[in-house]
Amino acid sequence: MKFSPELDKGFKPMYVWFTDFVNQAKKEKNHELKICVERNDGYNYIYSFPVFDDEKYLERNCKMAERIVKTILWVVGGYKIYLSGDDKIYEFIKNAYTESGIRAFDKGFMERVYESKFEVVNCTGKDFPKEKKCSLSVGGHLDGCRIGFDAGGSDRKVSAVVDGEVVYSEEVVWFPKINSDPDYHYGEILKAMKTAASKMPRVDAIGVSSAGVYVNNRIMVASLFLKVSDEDFDKKVKNMYIDVAKEIGDVPLEVANDGDVTALAGAIDLNDNEVLGIAMGTSEAVGYINGQGGINGWLSELAFAPVDYDENAMVDEWSGDYGCGVKYFSQDGVIKLAELGGFKFDEGLSPAEKLKAIQKLMAEGDQLAIKIYNDIGIYLGYTLAYYSLFYDIKHVLLLGRVTSGEGGNIIMAKAKEVVKAEFPELKFEIEMPDEKNRRVGQSIAAASLAATK
Repeated sequence: MKFSPELDKGFKPMYVWFTDFVNQAKKEKNHELKICVERNDGYNYIYSFPVFDDEKYLERNCKMAERIVKTILWVVGGYKIYLSGDDKIYEFIKNAYTESGIRAFDKGFMERVYESKFEVVNCTGKDFPKEKKCSLSVGGHLDGCRIGFDAGGSDRKVSAVVDGEVVYSEEVVWFPKINSDPDYHYGEILKAMKTAASKMPRVDAIGVSSAGVYVNNRIMVASLFLKVSDEDFDKKVKNMYIDVAKEIGDVPLEVANDGDVTALAGAIDLNDNEVLGIAMGTSEAVGYINGQGGINGWLSELAFAPVDYDENAMVDEWSGDYGCGVKYFSQDGVIKLAELGGFKFDEGLSPAEKLKAIQKLMAEGDQLAIKIYNDIGIYLGYTLAYYSLFYDIKHVLLLGRVTSGEGGNIIMAKAKEVVKAEFPELKFEIEMPDEKNRRVGQSIAAASLAATK
């Protein structure tokens, strides 16, 4: 490692530790571990790597396999894991994904998304599944009068777009994650859409960018509704965007994960494909536009994918796991590094207000703030190399509140420096839109999601 974060000295980049593992295994007696993660309609993703033959490496084999399986699960999504090549690793992974296992959260999350029982299957070579991919067309519709809504965890953004031109945008602070009454969420979303509608002669289509998982415009899982009871979620939340859209009019609606909309914004702006979009805000939202200009139907919920191999890394409160992206590429990452640097926040501040406090320091040229953003850039450089194991990348687009101001420029510059020095074989570009689009670009891209009638 040529670069180490100054404030987070324990950082062990997944890419570095994984490639070291693979290279060492190749030098000794090894065998291939094959992994297949299957999701809806039989679509799947297959990955393999060598593991050690020697029993003395069993614990190391199991730990690395668990990290890679978990990564793939949150990259592509799924409810069935097939393993081939190692019975002991299979037993370890199978036990991890049980009600009492270390990956119980992941198991429950995927069961809720795919409405299927989670399974881990051991199979021989001849029984191992064949690859089945998909590519879905998405967005790029700019005709007519459109509303684009972006539901962030700290602020909601809406844009009114007429024939591809933005005629109105606004950004409003709201508090969805601490409200248990779904009527609050409904009212705020409706208010935003009505405001945008009032700026245009009519509404032809509505597009929504929102954190979470969506199936046929229904909300399956979303952290915005953390405090809402399961009963209220099923009654009032699942169809919330559909219900709000009906109040605007009988027009086409398309709801997409905010990460995919980030990538779509980049693809539209760059007029190119193979775009990995990363929005650093309340969480880490990631999306991907493939070489055909579509989406793979993957989750790309990389907030829960490991980026740090260090078992002592900060634990995410929701998933209960360590070293996951949410604590590195979000406002939580900024706060974590500030506190590691000895900064004391005023009591009672929300995470968004804590981020603003550090951004204020950054605007003043404070040295601790510079260190914070440099460290995030180092995180990002190594993590992009890791992501490139699973995505074909030509462009990385950075958006979100964390990238606002000079801090975002520092993150981007340091990430470029790391990639160029450590991974010269990786040729992707790391880019950011202009300052306004960093903040509201997703709502504008969201407006293009639905085709008009």
